[in-house]
Amino acid sequence: MDAKLKQDFLERWEKYFPGADLPITFFYSDEPADAEAMPEAAPPPAHRCVIADLARPRKGKSIYLETSTIGCGGGNRYFGFVHELREGFEYFLSYGIPGKMEGERYKKSPELVKELLKAMPDFEAPAKYIVFKRWDDLSDKDEPEGVIFFAKPDVLSGLFTLAGFDEAERNAVITPFGAGCGTIVQWPYLENQSEKPRCVIGMFDVSARPYVPKEVLTFTAPMKKFERMVANMDESFLKTGSWEKVRKRI
Repeated sequence: MDAKLKQDFLERWEKYFPGADLPITFFYSDEPADAEAMPEAAPPPAHRCVIADLARPRKGKSIYLETSTIGCGGGNRYFGFVHELREGFEYFLSYGIPGKMEGERYKKSPELVKELLKAMPDFEAPAKYIVFKRWDDLSDKDEPEGVIFFAKPDVLSGLFTLAGFDEAERNAVITPFGAGCGTIVQWPYLENQSEKPRCVIGMFDVSARPYVPKEVLTFTAPMKKFERMVANMDESFLKTGSWEKVRKRI
């Protein structure tokens, strides 16, 4: 992690988004990277949403997760540790199987889910652990893949606009359908591998909503994109009177 980038962002964040929560970051490592292990996951049907685990790094307590400590199948898949979906997933995401499985009813039919799965991205975790650290806790050895903001609407508007500042592309930010953990790790990780990485707004997942404040969504910037966003802050709309009106109420 470049020390200058780290400090530049901290200073500019406080200047333009005073009092807003610092983002957390994620990266993969074969070492704990000065982070704490999470407890072993209980066997099914017990469930622990990984979004709940992220309350710790948001408060400055770095954590790392691996397959055995991720408390849900979705987290393991969307963090790249497994590739299989639960049996009958097309029914789970739709209307279920009477007497056997309750459906989430996020899609109208199993057929729609099957169509969705054809285009669902996948990737292989490049190391044993996924590490989550708040921005100010990063060391010079850490190499973040993505920067995750838990943001209220005013902060979100600033991040969204900053993401498109140096692009003609109107979709510099995307909002893909997916699990909460997928929108903060899977999609941003894959975007970070692309030539023109896009930021991702997430946490629309109804199942994950109880684990974040009611007024908060996530905005995740792939690291390659984030570096440009930080470099652009001082010459962007953030220095205008229009933003000043928003900044005062953050």
